[in-house]
Amino acid sequence: MTTPSPSNIVQTRFKDAFAGTPRLFRAPGRINIIGEHVDYAGGKVMPAAIDFACWVAARPNGQNRLRVISDLGDGELPLDMFERHGDWRDYVAGMAFALRDAGHPVVGHDLAIASDVPMGAGVSSSAALEVAVGLALTGGAVTGKQLAVVAQAAENHYVGMACGIMDQFASACGVEGHALVLDCSSLHARPIAMPDTACFLIVDSGVKHRHTSGGYASRRADCETAAKALGVSLLAEIASVDALAGLSGNPLKRARHVVSEIARTSAAEQALATSDLAHLGQLLNQSHASLSSDMEVSTPEVDRLTAIAQATPGVYGARMMGGGFGGSIIALAAPSAAEAALDAILTTYAQDLGHRPGAFVVRAAAGAGEVL
Repeated sequence: MTTPSPSNIVQTRFKDAFAGTPRLFRAPGRINIIGEHVDYAGGKVMPAAIDFACWVAARPNGQNRLRVISDLGDGELPLDMFERHGDWRDYVAGMAFALRDAGHPVVGHDLAIASDVPMGAGVSSSAALEVAVGLALTGGAVTGKQLAVVAQAAENHYVGMACGIMDQFASACGVEGHALVLDCSSLHARPIAMPDTACFLIVDSGVKHRHTSGGYASRRADCETAAKALGVSLLAEIASVDALAGLSGNPLKRARHVVSEIARTSAAEQALATSDLAHLGQLLNQSHASLSSDMEVSTPEVDRLTAIAQATPGVYGARMMGGGFGGSIIALAAPSAAEAALDAILTTYAQDLGHRPGAFVVRAAAGAGEVL
């Protein structure tokens, strides 16, 4: 039996629960090829929207509340005052209040939500939810960079996660068949074509992460401490690790990762532009080593999975992806070797995990928008 698509699911859910004909919106998850834990430091990152997305069917309901049915649960969320619940409801209601904070009118809506973006796997299911809901609540009037900024504010101020802009920007502004080279201080982005010889594998470590538990925030605080000690607003202003000599302890390690990762991202941009996948793979490997040792956001399971992928024939390189403390890894492979490499990785890692984890091949997809 064919599994219904999220777009069909939300439309059926809406029809069964609410009156009227809704409008349909989608926002994708994202991968980040390289440039991890540098967005909040003002550095360059290289994300791409992917062909897994969150879908929202929406229609104004004439009430001062959001009535929601979703994969994660159903609920009614008042719009007269924000109430924090510590779950998916904060992302949905948070978008409504963040839109209002930014001067955009928001009225009550009926919303049906479904997603095939894996949760807790480091491919930004939360950003996809925020961006899709933001589109729905504004009828598609707020888009692109403007929508990404509001979605980041929703997560920062209402969810309580001090994330950077990358996830929301990639979801809102992705370009079909391209990665984005995004300067997180200026929010200037340019698309860079993905060569046909490149293929990305995503493998879930089986360790679910929750950034609001504090590990992510403490790493960001260390980076801010380092920047203050160096007399700069953002660590991206530091041109070389040689300039970090005055630091020590965690601020030194975090800053060393950020500065070196920004340099790796610039090198990766050139490698991708020239289809030098061997060099790009080396940069991914170096990125993981830095994330594990200096940023200390990996886990033993993620390190093990990454090492398996790096040693697998057909794989150019691999690293952990996302904020860390679990989630997925990303591996660069040749398309002709992708399926065999993925099977080999899963077979070996399943011996450690006890079962085969979720895994998939992704392509660079278009960013968020209304589906007509």
